[in-house]
Amino acid sequence: MTTTTPDRNRVQLPGISSRAYEHPADRSALVAMRSLSGFDSVLKRMSGLFSERRLRLMFLASSVRASDTQFRALYDMGRDSAYILDLHRIPEIYVQQDPRPNAMAIGFDDPFIVINTGLLDLMDEEELRFVVGHETSHILSGHAVYGTMLAILTRLATRVAWIPLGYIGLRIIVTALEEWHRKAELSADRGGLLCGQDPEAGMRALMKLAGGSRLHEMNIEAFLDQAREYDTAGDVRDGLLKVLNLLGSTHPFAVMRVAELDRWRRGGDYESILAGNYPRREDDANAKVTDEVKAAARAYRESWAQSQDPFIGVLRDVAEGAVNAGERIFNRFARRDN
Repeated sequence: MTTTTPDRNRVQLPGISSRAYEHPADRSALVAMRSLSGFDSVLKRMSGLFSERRLRLMFLASSVRASDTQFRALYDMGRDSAYILDLHRIPEIYVQQDPRPNAMAIGFDDPFIVINTGLLDLMDEEELRFVVGHETSHILSGHAVYGTMLAILTRLATRVAWIPLGYIGLRIIVTALEEWHRKAELSADRGGLLCGQDPEAGMRALMKLAGGSRLHEMNIEAFLDQAREYDTAGDVRDGLLKVLNLLGSTHPFAVMRVAELDRWRRGGDYESILAGNYPRREDDANAKVTDEVKAAARAYRESWAQSQDPFIGVLRDVAEGAVNAGERIFNRFARRDN
């Protein structure tokens, strides 16, 4: 149980709902999925009855589990993140030998975190705290359940690639899930910031994923300038290439993650949450799918309005029509439910 306070005076967020930090597009999907009775159970059966236990045993046998006697600093970060987000159980953290800088949250019933040694070598203490908070936020949101659905459908799509219509249908679904997954990463970045409560460290951590350990050679403001240049650079052809570059990707590009995190922090939500103004977990059951879909639509509209990308400008009217159609469909179902 999380009874120990963090190592410095960070703000605890009692009973915080993951809806507080989730990107609207991520939140609308999660609220919709949570409203489907038995959905989680079906996914668990699809992923294999003993897969989570098998994976835990594998990491228990081949990795180092953080504790008060092994990777103590990392263990404390996990404890602190659980304390701040008010989790009832501290997720286990395993360190595995792998030079690639990566971390992941695994599991349904008793999720745990795996961190590669490459990430430990890359990050300083506060940057690593952001990473641990990022993975802890994935756990609070329950992203592993829906990430598993993406993995299952991706594998299925490769098996039916020889069936044109079947593959096209699955590819459309997988592409939509990949877009959700990218928004889920933005959500977890926000959660990581709430855990670390050090905006500069969070942005440094993401910048290092792009440029490596030579922090003295990098500058956050210059990196944010790259994000602005990426948004405005080129013509319609370049905008199309940006879209194509994202196909098959479950993570946004690092430069956009830093820009999104900085925008969220400057928008006021971060300070408001730390001041205690956030939705509570006890009210999650009352969250309405239609309200969250409208919030997601507003978020996309704001993103399109702010973007200077010529390709987005060309597609804005088409995309707006698609969003409006989606809202009408959800409103129709909502009226039927009432």
